[in-house]
Amino acid sequence: MSANPLSHRSYFVKPLNPDPFPLAYHITFTCYGTRLHGDTIGTVQRTRNIPGTRCLRPDPARSRRMRRRMRQPPYELDTPRRKIVLEAIIEVCARRGWLLLAAHVRTRHVHVVLRAARLPEGVMDDLKAYASRRLTEAGFDWKDRRRWTRHGSTKWKWTLEEVGSAVDYVVRGQGEPMEVYEMK
Repeated sequence: MSANPLSHRSYFVKPLNPDPFPLAYHITFTCYGTRLHGDTIGTVQRTRNIPGTRCLRPDPARSRRMRRRMRQPPYELDTPRRKIVLEAIIEVCARRGWLLLAAHVRTRHVHVVLRAARLPEGVMDDLKAYASRRLTEAGFDWKDRRRWTRHGSTKWKWTLEEVGSAVDYVVRGQGEPMEVYEMK
């Protein structure tokens, strides 16, 4: 990865700002096996994940192929697991000195809006690792259980309006609230 935190994505538009990092990141990651390419929900390809592009079309044959390739069953978060994941997110943010603005842990995915002075991919890796460690320590599943998809979505929020919209979407735009955190 290059030293310039913006060079890895050509479609980010950075306003005039001496800080190389945005005001916040909106990070979303899904549970293992709950959203596969070809599903009717729609997915995006990592190589074509550009804002405004369409989702992939449903393709039942592709979805079946992907499901057969899975090494473990799909993973979902019930209420006790969601609580642990949210606690882990709060913990890792406190330990790393990141400002947690909002989080919503759902049955099949997690949304987090936070401020961190590092690239969002590493932040997402830490969120997943802490959550997995806490789930294992709590006796849920086994150590090598696949809980998360390989990557996720990392959206850069440069303005207060963008950050506010992301927080509102995470806290109030997900349907019935599950495990939610909003900075007061």
